[in-house]
Amino acid sequence: MWIKQKTNQLKERYKTDCPYQLAKCLNVHVVFHNLHPEINGYYKYDRRNKYIVINSNLDDKDKKSTCAHELGHVSLHPRVNTPLMRRDTFLSVSKIEREANQFAAELLISDESLLKCQNEQMTMQDIALLHNVPLELVELKCKKLFFVN
Repeated sequence: MWIKQKTNQLKERYKTDCPYQLAKCLNVHVVFHNLHPEINGYYKYDRRNKYIVINSNLDDKDKKSTCAHELGHVSLHPRVNTPLMRRDTFLSVSKIEREANQFAAELLISDESLLKCQNEQMTMQDIALLHNVPLELVELKCKKLFFVN
């Protein structure tokens, strides 16, 4: 629940849910770089400077969700360098990776929007397309919001 509160505080304070705009507000440098195909991105903290590096070869949807995930590290684990966000990070058992995924889901999919989609009986795939996010984030958000196993 604390992750949802942290995310909502940021969205309320800066009046945006865009991970790129939030990064700018938080003085985080977002850099696009040609990374290995298995790597989506990573977060680096260096002498009070914060960097999110995103694979420039990703499509816009994956760039945005990677930025949101790495912004989760910025907000939740500010002094912990995250080595890499691999393509299979949504299946990660690492506590900090799960927390960053939860942050991304909370940032990119509002409770209100998800409840409206559920009332309209949209599938999770439809919701992912509507919000332009990976299906895994919708599944994670639904699991937390509706306590689905």
